[in-house]
Amino acid sequence: MQLSPDITDLSCPEQGKGSVITSQLRLSGTNLERAADHNQRVTLHAIRVNGEITRVDLARITGLTPPSIANITKRLLSDGLIKEAGQRRGGRGQPATRLVINKHACFSIGVNIDRDHITLVIVNFAGEVVASASRDMDFPMPGDARALYADSIERLVAEAGISPALLVGVGVAKPDDFGLVDLPGRPQGFDCWEKTDIAALFALPYSLPVFIENDAAGAAMGEQQLGHGLMASSFFYILVSSGLGGGLVVDGTYFRGADGRSGEIGFMLSREGQGGGDQIQSLVSLSGLKRELAKAGLSVADMRNVDDVPAGLAEVRDGWVNRAAEQLVEPLVAVNCLINPAAVIIGGRLPAAWVDQMAERLNLLLDAKRHQMPAVAPVLRARLAEDAPAVGAAVLPFSYFLLPKATALWSNTAENSAMQGTVA
Repeated sequence: MQLSPDITDLSCPEQGKGSVITSQLRLSGTNLERAADHNQRVTLHAIRVNGEITRVDLARITGLTPPSIANITKRLLSDGLIKEAGQRRGGRGQPATRLVINKHACFSIGVNIDRDHITLVIVNFAGEVVASASRDMDFPMPGDARALYADSIERLVAEAGISPALLVGVGVAKPDDFGLVDLPGRPQGFDCWEKTDIAALFALPYSLPVFIENDAAGAAMGEQQLGHGLMASSFFYILVSSGLGGGLVVDGTYFRGADGRSGEIGFMLSREGQGGGDQIQSLVSLSGLKRELAKAGLSVADMRNVDDVPAGLAEVRDGWVNRAAEQLVEPLVAVNCLINPAAVIIGGRLPAAWVDQMAERLNLLLDAKRHQMPAVAPVLRARLAEDAPAVGAAVLPFSYFLLPKATALWSNTAENSAMQGTVA
């Protein structure tokens, strides 16, 4: 199975091998080789999305001819990316063979670095987490990320029971302006992250290509490939982490904006009378929640304790959720009016019950303002777990090498804009 196209050195002298690559809009033509690659990616993704499926159904879904589907699925079977799963019986003629993704065909590593933790995951091609490690720490430095990865990754590969040869890449998700945003407790020297060669932190021991992404964008992309995005082609994603981030998916494509900073809902100003003048993320974030918990003598660990719920936690939860929803409702009115998404999806490192309560409260508040909007999208909890940014980051190598992308039919270097960094 060949997963390495002709990738040139994408590094910049100013930032090293982990540089961010950008490209201007290209409206150029394509060639047969590029079109064939796109058709194979679309077919493979159709099998991922639909589960067990026949070649006849694939032709209907993709719009490709039966001979084209036959040739493509033959290549996918030969590469081990799909496998046969028996025959569909009950119809006329010879039973049709059903095809499914081979979830053990390849694996990817995802890393989420935030101001309160570092998480590593290994996922299979179906997006299932097969091994993970996480360490809670306040404002981890680059050396902490490198040490955790170096100390853990070979053990995680062994725990997953896979060969390193099946690893296709490393995806890294972290907040934009990671070392610059002045959240409470930020230590002196934390801005060193802005000069750090991120890809170099994960260069060993496997020398895999490294893809770097904003954490909210990574979570949104993961939800697009593995969660509600399979049913909603356009949605707005809200990530509650140490800060507050957002991501926008339009017609199945992540929308970055002119400067790559779309979805920055956390930087919007809070409502007057609710801490007016502060950024929304000063309250609607784990950093803000920690302050509320501390006032009651509680901690984030208490929030995650489902076996022995501490006294007073429910009161803190109800108060914080209600205030957070009040802060988010006006920005979401704007999102509904300007974007008209099919859904607003909330994910992050909150317990599922907290997110469900926030979604319920927001749906009530938005419904009360329905007369202000031409359409109202439902607010939903993300399907991915609390490790959504790490899982989303792990999807990045799959997306680059194997799954459909908007620039697939553009010529020259347009495809490189999807790759945020690489280890040569």
